[in-house]
Amino acid sequence: MTFAWTPHRFAGGALALDVANSVVRRFDPTRSIDRFAVVEQIDDFPRAAQEFCAERALFGPLLPVQEKTRPAFIALREAIDRHFRNRVLGHEARLELADLLEKVAGILRQAPSADDLGLATAHSALRLIAMPEEKRMKICPNCGWLFLDRSKNRSRAWCDMTVCGNRAKASRHYHRKRQEIAP
Repeated sequence: MTFAWTPHRFAGGALALDVANSVVRRFDPTRSIDRFAVVEQIDDFPRAAQEFCAERALFGPLLPVQEKTRPAFIALREAIDRHFRNRVLGHEARLELADLLEKVAGILRQAPSADDLGLATAHSALRLIAMPEEKRMKICPNCGWLFLDRSKNRSRAWCDMTVCGNRAKASRHYHRKRQEIAP
């Protein structure tokens, strides 16, 4: 199956969320896909982030995560997802925050250069932790991705209207039409 990093894959609104969202269908083990499990995809991610990420102005050219620091980077990705998902759901996230900060510290110690994807992701996570309007972070009801709602009235429902929003609307239309046809 071919894969390309497209603007939709960067619908999170922050690099840390885009990294967390690299696991597709995270909570469906039979259909879950880890985009970073393929070396070419994790290596192509920094180039795509420079083109599509909402925070691209905050970092310069990014280098792929080196093989020796990949386990720490993946651990950071998982800590980002756990902490912010729990925060959005209104759960106590104190322990998840401690874990996330430990993972950030590990990346800060290991990053080989200032252009490292792991370092930029750690900085993005720290900005999200300090975000004053935490109600702007949401979970897409269609795909389960984390995203920032930057709309004026905080009414954005999906991570990406052109993908998840259209799917949800098409599904509602399909079910409504089926009910009208059913005897």
